[in-house]
Amino acid sequence: MARLILANARILTLASPTPGPRRGAAMRELGVIEHGFVVVNGDRIETVSAGDPPPYFGDEYDVEGRVVMPAFTDCHTHACFAGERYGEVAMRLAGTPYLDILAAGGGIMSTVRATRAASTADLVEGIRARLRQMRTTGTAHVEIKSGYGLEQAAEFRMLDAIEEVARHDLGLVRPTFLGAHAIDGDEATYTARVIDEMLPAMVARYGPVTCDAYCEKGAWSRADARRLFERAKALGCPLRVHVDQFHELGFLDDALELGARTVDHLEATSDAGLTRVARSEAIGVLLPGAGLTLDLRFANGRRLIDEGGAVAIATNLNPGSSPLTSMPLAIALAARFCRLTHAEAITAACWNSACALGIERHAGSIEPGKRADLVILPSGDERSLAYEWGAATPISTYIGGELLDCSDIWC
Repeated sequence: MARLILANARILTLASPTPGPRRGAAMRELGVIEHGFVVVNGDRIETVSAGDPPPYFGDEYDVEGRVVMPAFTDCHTHACFAGERYGEVAMRLAGTPYLDILAAGGGIMSTVRATRAASTADLVEGIRARLRQMRTTGTAHVEIKSGYGLEQAAEFRMLDAIEEVARHDLGLVRPTFLGAHAIDGDEATYTARVIDEMLPAMVARYGPVTCDAYCEKGAWSRADARRLFERAKALGCPLRVHVDQFHELGFLDDALELGARTVDHLEATSDAGLTRVARSEAIGVLLPGAGLTLDLRFANGRRLIDEGGAVAIATNLNPGSSPLTSMPLAIALAARFCRLTHAEAITAACWNSACALGIERHAGSIEPGKRADLVILPSGDERSLAYEWGAATPISTYIGGELLDCSDIWC
């Protein structure tokens, strides 16, 4: 493959002088090169420098002063599921209470039923279709959770589908086990089955995959979520958690104590709780798509950052509470409603989100030796991402050095 030179560019390198996520004021440092070039050799970045490129043997593309930046990492999605919930949304818009929708067979259990009935091939095709949508707006790296099976066979079928997609995908796809998503049947029986049977069987089959839990009223209690995390940690699984979305139940402190890599949602977290997150090693993952869809409540990202915390943002793509695939839209929402600056939101969507998935040695910044996962914005001002409502989508996306063609099934 010939070298590719992206010349005459405003480059956001996001190169980090220290390992790990950026925290506090450091989230505003984008590593800007006002006028420079990037050389891609094969699937890797060979050179990034200020000025004009010397004469290389390669294909030179004058980007005309536009922004070149790392492709996005969507570090929290539920992109593996079957079925749709259009009728449920219509009921909600017509004023039907959510509990009535649940009683009528809607809500998460409708997705569970459809997912259980789907084959691995069906789930693979669904993931690919959603990845195609995500890639059109510049997302190269995606975390995908299980969690709509709620029984071992279906949960493993979801993980098999995620694994199949990851093997062939141009970008990086990372799985997360979310058997602790909802409660199916008797609470004590179901939680015991996940902790004592499903989790150990999952590790035996797939290795120490990241383990997640949804701690909320009507879902996993604080006590059960703690038992799950203690067992998962003993089995070597990294920990992530859905916490404080609607109610502050206290599990945030357990998750921080047990060393959770990320704590996600945080819409109902008190100022004191946000300060504890900021002073911990965990990354706070903000999911403004859920607030936009459900109740217009958003996590206070401003406080997290001002207290010195590390923040990432993600779409939370799922069929019920965040049918969102666009990271540019997530950036705009985080800037307006979580009160991040444009620079903080970009760092949260690229570098810190890569750290949330543990892929920062390969992605999240433009540095020699890293994967050539890049986007070119339509303008020369990255602030357009936070200013426009998801309209500042890349005009070009490169994944592994290849210009993306989203008519390709593997894009």
